[in-house]
Amino acid sequence: MQLVHYPLCPHSRFVRLVLAEYGLATELVDEPVWERREAFLALNPAGVTPVLIDKELSVPGVAAVAEYIDEIFGPEQDAGRLLPIDIAARVEVRRLLSWFHDKFFDEVSGYLVQEKVFKRHLRAADGGGSPDSTAIRAARSNIRYHLDYIGWLLKERNWLAGDRMSYADLAAAAHLSTADYLGDVPWHENESAKNWYARIKSRPSFRPLLSESLPGMMPSPSYANLDF
Repeated sequence: MQLVHYPLCPHSRFVRLVLAEYGLATELVDEPVWERREAFLALNPAGVTPVLIDKELSVPGVAAVAEYIDEIFGPEQDAGRLLPIDIAARVEVRRLLSWFHDKFFDEVSGYLVQEKVFKRHLRAADGGGSPDSTAIRAARSNIRYHLDYIGWLLKERNWLAGDRMSYADLAAAAHLSTADYLGDVPWHENESAKNWYARIKSRPSFRPLLSESLPGMMPSPSYANLDF
């Protein structure tokens, strides 16, 4: 399989974590999404990563990729399946997937990547230039209640959606890892969220993410530190 991705795309990071948890070998293909290349738009007209390519089939977008992986590879995982079999549990995991892939992205990680990363590559006529400080302040403010929500979920649960790690945990960790790379997570403000993230961050599936850095943009000091 190939995964067309961008290293700081949180949706791509989620898929990478899922594939690694399942032990599925994947070739990574970096895509500069801001260029809107015709070849990439042919794979996903929405112009966003990730796109999973499995033999002759292209699966575009994080929601479709997550369902595809579960349908094709999930049944082989037995107790380690990341989208539970129980209907009520699946509903809760999907609800939290939407929370992080949609709400968190719209309020936090999408702002940060657009302002701090993509604008560096765009021409002024296409929206490039200096980061919008108002947008960054909004993202930094919004992330606080997301951390509080994670802490609230963990009051009654071992993991975000229940007793077992699931897609929900990997989605939340993927988005937080992007913000953490950019130095925008106030970990000191929520000990429960920090301890949960430390558990995820220590998993073997996370190691490839922690070892990477973007040219000209080093990660924050806490990013690769397991004892942060």
